[in-house]
Amino acid sequence: MSKIRSLIMWALFLSVFPSLALALTGDVVVSFPTPGTCPTGLTFDGKNLWMADHKSDSLYSIDRASGRITKALASPGYRSMGLTWDGQNLWVLDGEENLIFQLDPESGLAKKTLYAPSSGPLGLAWDGKYLWVSDSREDKIFQISTDDGTTINSIPSPSGTPQGICFDGKYLWVADRYDDKIFMVTPEDGEVIICFDSPGAYARGLAWDGNFLWNVDYQTDSLYKLRIYDSENYSRTEKKTELLEYTHEFRNYGPGTVQDLDIYLAVPEDLNSQKLLEKISYNPEPTGFLSDRWDQKVAHYRFRNLGNTQFVRVGMKIKAELFDVRYFVFPEKVGTLNDVPRGIRRKYLADDTKFALDDPFIQKSAKEAVGDEKNPFWIARKIFNYVIGKMHYELAGGWNIAPTVLKRGSGSCSEYSFVYIALCRASGLPARYAGSVVIRGDDASSDEVFHRWVEVYLPNYGWIPVDPSGGDRDTPYQRSQAFGHLSNRFLITTLGGGGSEYLEWGYNSNERWTSLGQCKIYVEHIGEWSPLAEE
Repeated sequence: MSKIRSLIMWALFLSVFPSLALALTGDVVVSFPTPGTCPTGLTFDGKNLWMADHKSDSLYSIDRASGRITKALASPGYRSMGLTWDGQNLWVLDGEENLIFQLDPESGLAKKTLYAPSSGPLGLAWDGKYLWVSDSREDKIFQISTDDGTTINSIPSPSGTPQGICFDGKYLWVADRYDDKIFMVTPEDGEVIICFDSPGAYARGLAWDGNFLWNVDYQTDSLYKLRIYDSENYSRTEKKTELLEYTHEFRNYGPGTVQDLDIYLAVPEDLNSQKLLEKISYNPEPTGFLSDRWDQKVAHYRFRNLGNTQFVRVGMKIKAELFDVRYFVFPEKVGTLNDVPRGIRRKYLADDTKFALDDPFIQKSAKEAVGDEKNPFWIARKIFNYVIGKMHYELAGGWNIAPTVLKRGSGSCSEYSFVYIALCRASGLPARYAGSVVIRGDDASSDEVFHRWVEVYLPNYGWIPVDPSGGDRDTPYQRSQAFGHLSNRFLITTLGGGGSEYLEWGYNSNERWTSLGQCKIYVEHIGEWSPLAEE
């Protein structure tokens, strides 16, 4: 059977048995129409869902299996927004009076009333002891006492318009209206751990039933059951099809002679974020192909006796699909450092000149960043936060070693990467770097700056992208975009753990030469992007 026929048969099979398709966090399992046309709050009472509707001023109990209404109550206020369940009672947030009511679900009696902690409350959740209130005017989420409404703590909202919230026993889940995202955040400080696209364009209430997340959408008037903790660890969306022409030019302005010149072009390969569509075209054909100690393949060119004003130009054309990739890493599902394969530990915990792992400042900084943390995910995340807090982006010139860069407090993307890798390896977490050519704005563009970031190895998940230089942003959501996420702007050419026999500490390409007499050398590398039509 041909490959094409096999793919067609597999697609037909999945259409008949869709449950066997790979499942993603955030996938819709089932959906129901909502009882009213203005759904807002949502909660789960251990058996049924409850939904608030501010147009009908009603609260509806809904059977999860059928979507059927099992009971209806009058809302205690005239603009019901947030809704949550504390094990015995409903709590209802009224957006008109900014009041929170404790409601008996049998009689509908409002037994207690609290003032909301802010001026624009929308969502409501119960964590087993306290209430949580989301506010889209102040961009905060408040933890309050049920005794008198006193604020216990507050955390930043993931993004600008938090709506519904719920608590799953460890994390808060937050729906955002304008970003059309649903976030899993830490209740301690609001860090975004997971995010995915909401099923509708106006996500409101959220509820956790112990296995699935439920979301009610104000625009589609639908109630969605969403998968969490499923088989696939990442999603691929927003495909771009591009032609990259990468050129490496070497010029000898003399008056001496370049006796030997070696040029190395890093050879990209298929990865989660990219798919090469055809064989790479080289001009001219390489002298040969080599692999360095990191298993990075390079196209090798050798030239001899380049006299005064002789120029050399080599290049490659790559047709590829690029994807926006988002990893769904649940910290509790990450293995231990002892679960890292021995070969990965050996290669990606080793010291190298740019890392200087034995430097006292690196050792001290790693301990400050990580503390007693043992979970590899949180080791990586704490170092991420530490580097962001200690550094700012600056092209200061040169690629200094990690302790120098960290002491200075600024650096390029490469220097950020050296610091991050050094702190990870000093903490026992394997780390390497990825180098790329970047789409700069328009799909038809050029790149002469390029970009490098880090990948960390998390047991049970594999290599996960972390971009410490891109993480210094304003909101938790923006910062999370640099951890476990990669946009469709990059073609990765290089994966390395340190100095390379051929690329040295560079990426994309490199050159080495010997010369006789005085030689003025100029080197240029450029990536030119052209969008391609879908075939």
